[in-house]
Amino acid sequence: MKKKITVGFWELIARIVLKNRIAILCVILALTVFLALQWKNLGMTYTEANLLPKKHIVNQQYEDFLNKFGEEGNLIVIGFKDNTFFTPKAFAAWNELMTGLKNSKEVELVVSLNDLKKLQKNEAAGKFELVPLIDQTQTVNPAYLQKIKNELFNNLPFYEGLLFNKQSGSIRSAVYLNKKIVNTAGRKTFIIDNLVPKIEKFEKTTGIDLRVSGMPYIRTINAENMKGEIGLFIGAALFITSLIFFLFFRSFRATFISICILLFGVMWSFGTLGLFHYKITILTAIIPPLIIVIGITNCIFLINKYQQEIKLHNNQAKALQRVISKIGVATLMTNLTTAAGFATFMITGNDLLFEFGLVTSINVISVYLLTLVVVPIFYSFMPLPKEKHLYHLSKTYISTLLDWVENIVKYKRKTIYIIYALLLLFSVIGVSQMKVSGSLIGEMPKSASFFKDILFFEKEFNGVMPLEIMINTKRKKGVMKLSTMKKMDELQETIASIPELSKPISIVNLVKYSKQAYYNGKPEYYELPTSQEQAFILSYAKNATKNTKENLMKSYVDSTGQYARITTFMKDIGTVEMARVEHQLQQKIDKVFPKDRYEVTLTGKALVFQKGTSYLIDNLIESLIFAIFLIALLMAYLFRSGKMVMASVITNVLPLCITSGLMGYFGIPLKPSTILVFSIAFGISVDNAIQFMAKYRHDLLQNNGKVKKSVFSALRETGISTFYTSVVLILGFATFTLSSFSGTIALGGLISCTLLFAMFANLLVLPALVLTFEKKKAKKEDLIEAKIVN
Repeated sequence: MKKKITVGFWELIARIVLKNRIAILCVILALTVFLALQWKNLGMTYTEANLLPKKHIVNQQYEDFLNKFGEEGNLIVIGFKDNTFFTPKAFAAWNELMTGLKNSKEVELVVSLNDLKKLQKNEAAGKFELVPLIDQTQTVNPAYLQKIKNELFNNLPFYEGLLFNKQSGSIRSAVYLNKKIVNTAGRKTFIIDNLVPKIEKFEKTTGIDLRVSGMPYIRTINAENMKGEIGLFIGAALFITSLIFFLFFRSFRATFISICILLFGVMWSFGTLGLFHYKITILTAIIPPLIIVIGITNCIFLINKYQQEIKLHNNQAKALQRVISKIGVATLMTNLTTAAGFATFMITGNDLLFEFGLVTSINVISVYLLTLVVVPIFYSFMPLPKEKHLYHLSKTYISTLLDWVENIVKYKRKTIYIIYALLLLFSVIGVSQMKVSGSLIGEMPKSASFFKDILFFEKEFNGVMPLEIMINTKRKKGVMKLSTMKKMDELQETIASIPELSKPISIVNLVKYSKQAYYNGKPEYYELPTSQEQAFILSYAKNATKNTKENLMKSYVDSTGQYARITTFMKDIGTVEMARVEHQLQQKIDKVFPKDRYEVTLTGKALVFQKGTSYLIDNLIESLIFAIFLIALLMAYLFRSGKMVMASVITNVLPLCITSGLMGYFGIPLKPSTILVFSIAFGISVDNAIQFMAKYRHDLLQNNGKVKKSVFSALRETGISTFYTSVVLILGFATFTLSSFSGTIALGGLISCTLLFAMFANLLVLPALVLTFEKKKAKKEDLIEAKIVN
């Protein structure tokens, strides 16, 4: 009874589609226009990817820090290492560059050598004064510039690590953007239209190679690179999939139909993003090419079935009806499993992955429905395929491949299982060598000029990734207590001793500089005042930079004097190293700051991202398990057999294991981009298993329960589509390796690798497992056949 209802339903769908062709095409056109109008809501993201849920404790601590001190990722650093800098020509060009940036409305503060201030004691006024280090009227004198160089490197330890590296001689300036524009389009406008042209002009004038870095700069250039790659991905995916499709089918009209469907799918994916007002991120940028690669498989299954039916009985109406009624349910299941693989990202609690999972799963189903109706409708207006269009169905290499597969499955199942076990063992050993890694810049293009600049600042100044320590003294003006400063200084000494961290900056640095200034600038007095010196030195210091824009330390103590911050920068280190650094700092914090008197929080963009990576990996492993469970449920609903579900899952878990093993052997770490591979690949690779199982179930009913006959007839019919779709998917995902982003390259390469193994698993392992699980029935069939022969 159930079978009749199911068949009747899909036959009804087929009649509705074929009787209302024009109306359906009009609906598709209207929907496309509507979604195209939503493109106006599209735009690039200007905020960083936050991999943690909003209510996570680490996010709450970071938000608390931002509420106290404002946006911390507003620093751009410009540096160089060149002996010709302290010459009149180069210094004049530098002065022009820095002055131009300082006068830009987007810039809050510039700390640079050309207008550097130094503290000087004014005994008459009882305060320190900020006086210029350089007399601009003498900068045309080379000897004077050499004198300034000597004073900078030997007498101003306050600026060491901040503006210069004493050992190597490298110099940099700090440009602090207005915090209000850091996460807006204004940041991009300033960097692309203002900063970059000024940098290029300086380099052309002087021949000095400037290095530029800092999170605002990195994020802007990275976003521009990402924007440029969207068109590349779409074009490459469309070209490769269409070319492979044509080489298989040798039909221009079949290729044309597929391209039209894929283009509509791309338009719908952009329209869906706009409809939800989602921004284009590193993840959502790959949705359109994903839809192309996934959508072409639907075209292959439907067009291949249509041509098989035409070859069988040459009746177009019957063929079109069967394309919908026979393939519709199987492709529905395959698309549901693929969508489920993406939808599991929605349960991670992360906004970025939620958007990616939601939009992708919606568009997977959308492109399925689009293909299901457009392919039959287009073919209904066209003449019957010619013999040359059907030639591929009987190509020698396909027949040879299927003969080989059938022979292996029939007579060498033990060999298949031994190879399976060896590959599994190989994978387990590789998995044991896998490492977890994640960093703010780890996914960025290694070939980009800004990445080389990051390496420069890592070498010369120990990194550009901000790490913050917020200290709550639990009382107003508690920061300026000498006891608090001594504790901060002790913590800063620990920070300075960690190779992965840069020299820390805090109010302590200014107080030390105040003592040096009090003793007439002698560098040996750059230290905290004693309890005897505290009163009069701090009284001088309180007025040192009061109400001046040049107050470098105004962001390091809050207005109440209760909260202080220590800022350091870190190298691009992995999760394991970051955990070690965090543990080392936390041990020192626990030792120095009593918890009953102080509350100390480690935070900052670098730490938030590292914590987010660990959180994401834990949750995506859970989501992969959930995806396997969900897909198993869908298959259980379709086949009503635990053995068949087990066979499908076992078959498609192996490719995931092999890929994991290869990641371990080749040193590819688990990180946000690579962990996505497994849910995506499993959701797609199980499609071929469903196609085979659906055909096997159908043939089992047609053949009165004969297992062997049904297995091999299903293998023959679905083997062609499995081969075609696998090749298209493998090469389609391989186009992602054209990216300059290492994460996208890894995503494409690893998914292609997984699908390659999945193709052979679905052609060999799955039929073998079905025969093994139905061994008793198969033996009975053999006995009956033997009796008949005898």
